[in-house]
Amino acid sequence: MPTADDAVDSGLLSPATAGADALVSDSAIRLAMVEVEVEYLRALETVGIAPAGLAQRMAQAEPPASVGLARRSVLGGNPVIPLLADLRAELPTDVTAWLHKGATSQDILDTALMLTAHRARAVVLERLTETAGSLARLADGHRTTVAAARTLTQHSTPTTWGLRFATWLGTVLDARDDLAALDLPAQLGGASGTLASLVALSDGPTAARMPALFAAQLGLAEYHPWHTSRAPVTRLGDALVSVTGALGVIAANVATLSRTEIAEVAEPAAHGRGASSAMPQKQNPVLSVLIRSAALRAPGLSSTLHLCAATAVDERPDGAWHAEWPTLRELLRLALGASTLAAELTSGLTVDTERVAADLALSGDDILAERAVLVGVTGQPADYLGLSDALIDAAIERARS
Repeated sequence: MPTADDAVDSGLLSPATAGADALVSDSAIRLAMVEVEVEYLRALETVGIAPAGLAQRMAQAEPPASVGLARRSVLGGNPVIPLLADLRAELPTDVTAWLHKGATSQDILDTALMLTAHRARAVVLERLTETAGSLARLADGHRTTVAAARTLTQHSTPTTWGLRFATWLGTVLDARDDLAALDLPAQLGGASGTLASLVALSDGPTAARMPALFAAQLGLAEYHPWHTSRAPVTRLGDALVSVTGALGVIAANVATLSRTEIAEVAEPAAHGRGASSAMPQKQNPVLSVLIRSAALRAPGLSSTLHLCAATAVDERPDGAWHAEWPTLRELLRLALGASTLAAELTSGLTVDTERVAADLALSGDDILAERAVLVGVTGQPADYLGLSDALIDAAIERARS
């Protein structure tokens, strides 16, 4: 029988994220909270509030194991409170005298989550860049692979696989650019968002310097206290949904176009991947399936973040803040998983040009019906591929820039 100490979620039911989510694990977030406390103490030293050298000593100390941190978080409603107890039990008293002084739990946890997001974002952006590079190569290599375009599931006019890849490329680049442009801020407001404790420890001008200094030391953006102003969270959530959505479009197309009766594309092969437990003849497009599962899960999580933001009352929300933590973490996890899978999918995706030609031939001359109508109206021959090459070139150039 399972015990209370068993991990709730090791990825058993989330294969889309398994192996790609270490950056957002409980352990990673716990260590991020410790790092935030260290840098907050360093900021106190820098402005002359705390004695020099304490942060360095704290940084060199082994972080406490914090056994049972999750269960002990129930007592205070957040994990910062028991973590501070563990730190105070391990550190010298001259360090603990200044530990967390002037800050509040929300400052530490919000900042730790943004620090975690900052690190996860770097990996997601790297994977998106890899995916974009693969799509650019595919677009260039298949600019003359004429295929049947499909609108509302039916053959419409000729297109090329190069243009199809270029379209996917543009969507991935849009999502990548939106995610890269986000400011991920540190949080520092004190008990009620007024910095009152820091003013009491020093003076107004010194306290006013602290948020920017604290953010800079962590590599995060400066922002006004946002205890109940949750735009940084909802913007991040929306950008992550754009990432999973862009990758989900690719996955859905690959899954459809690799169907047995279409078979225009195939995922990269790997030993044991895509096998069926009951039908040995099958080769399932599991990379696409898993990416699509992430894309389907993400939008609901983003809507939860917006709901939490809309109910962030008083000077610290009563439950809405708490509901954000696992929701944001899961979105980061899905983006990490989907982007890792997409980089692999696109790096080895192949096009069966013979099947593409055979599928195109199914519609016969009807595939040129639009062209025939235009010739009848204008009396001029029509280029049925239009600006395909120019559009491909533009997408490739954007990927390179």
